[in-house]
Amino acid sequence: MEQPRRVLGLDPGTAITGYGIVCAEGQSLTPVIHGVITTPAGLALPLRLQQLYGELCELIHTYQPSAAAVEELYFARNARTALAVGQARGVILLALAEAGLDIFSYTPLQVKKAITGYGRADKEQMQQMVRLLLSLEAIPQPDDAADALAVAICHAHSSAVSARLARLDAEEEGRR
Repeated sequence: MEQPRRVLGLDPGTAITGYGIVCAEGQSLTPVIHGVITTPAGLALPLRLQQLYGELCELIHTYQPSAAAVEELYFARNARTALAVGQARGVILLALAEAGLDIFSYTPLQVKKAITGYGRADKEQMQQMVRLLLSLEAIPQPDDAADALAVAICHAHSSAVSARLARLDAEEEGRR
């Protein structure tokens, strides 16, 4: 029997970083917690990054996830925003690595495809599927938290498939 796994999903941002933790046991997913880490707009970037790091480390310590999945950045226009979010993503990766977590990255397209079966799904479709997959009464709020839960679900599904394939490969090798 497979052990339950806690997967931390993260939607990086400097002002708002969404987080969501799901417990995955076989095909079953149970929400543990979701929310956002926010930093004040008037605060200097280094202090915002420090606050993000501290709150994320506290979240990891409290909920003890076994793996983390982080959404990759996608920016077509604003280079300044992309740079700031990239710095936040770097701080997030540092906190996860220091906690000894296995870290995985998924593009928005991969997340959408894993959650809805369609890589071009809109935000409403994604949020409704997160609500349904986790048997929640309402769509998680704010949007960044729902996005983070989607990233966690994406990894839970992806790692379950990978584990099954590895078992099948091992069984095949054992028969040879």
